[in-house]
Amino acid sequence: MKLSCWSILLGASALALPAAAVDFKADVAPIFEQKCIGCHGPDKQKGKLRLDTLENALKGGKGGPALKAGDPDASELIKRVELPKDNDDHMPTEGDPLTKEQVTILRDWIKAGAVWPDGVVLTAKGGKPPASADAAAPAQPKAPAGPPPPPLPELSKDFVPTAAETDAIAAIAKSGIDVRLIAQNGPWREANFRLSGSNVTDAVIAPLKEVTSLVELNLAMTRVTDAGLSAVDGLGHLQNLQLQLTGIGDGAAEHFKKLTNLVTLNLYGSQVSDATLPALKDLAHLRSLYLWQTKVTPDAVQQLKAARPGLYINTGWEAPATNAVPATNAPAKAEEKK
Repeated sequence: MKLSCWSILLGASALALPAAAVDFKADVAPIFEQKCIGCHGPDKQKGKLRLDTLENALKGGKGGPALKAGDPDASELIKRVELPKDNDDHMPTEGDPLTKEQVTILRDWIKAGAVWPDGVVLTAKGGKPPASADAAAPAQPKAPAGPPPPPLPELSKDFVPTAAETDAIAAIAKSGIDVRLIAQNGPWREANFRLSGSNVTDAVIAPLKEVTSLVELNLAMTRVTDAGLSAVDGLGHLQNLQLQLTGIGDGAAEHFKKLTNLVTLNLYGSQVSDATLPALKDLAHLRSLYLWQTKVTPDAVQQLKAARPGLYINTGWEAPATNAVPATNAPAKAEEKK
């Protein structure tokens, strides 16, 4: 795919939707990192295409323009990911196809102008940035001095799911939800309840307490309650929790405290207030926090920033409250589309 048109296409950034729609770092980048960079990154360039930086993407590939900003149906990228898996042109060529939600995110991103923020360098999930990343990316303002965030939590290769987990996954499947492997060669899983929306109650998610291999959980737009989140208390490997546009409130704080490996927490459009933020201070791996359209106040956010200078906080009031560039290798889906 040739991306020589991107310099023009990305000039359409003025058409971008509000932050509540699609956030490149949190919504789009994880899809590229999980599904694209392995074949179009520093180590491999199928079709002579790299998608790890905007500058590399602008060099293009063999097959013509990948994107037409504002028109996903005319974008080659969308055409390829929507082809049947047995089609020779289907993307990705390795691993599982994109989920329906992932395709929807890419469609909405392209429709909003395909905005790729300056200086963002993508890496294959679990991989290392290319050696030339600093040279390839435009210079960014230096972050204020502060302690660096701890390394991302490591997932053991020796993890073995229990029989109770297998039964729980089968019980969840009866509700129409697949608890999917995130990679074919590992035990780690993701679960997305968002597409079932209001049909998802505390009773539906209750079996999750046995799914200890879960690392990504999307409960956005569901009817889960503070009490129902007790189902996640034992998920010690969970890194990405999406609770946007739910009725979750400050009663959920006691559950957040137990998720010690949490990297991304999305509370956009929920009922949380300042009372929740102290519970997040000691989550050592937390790197991205979304609080847009919640009841939190600027003073409470400033206190959390002071306690956690490396934490990226998106409040929607202004430029994101952060003392560091958010970690793009932490999977996350930001403010949900209505």
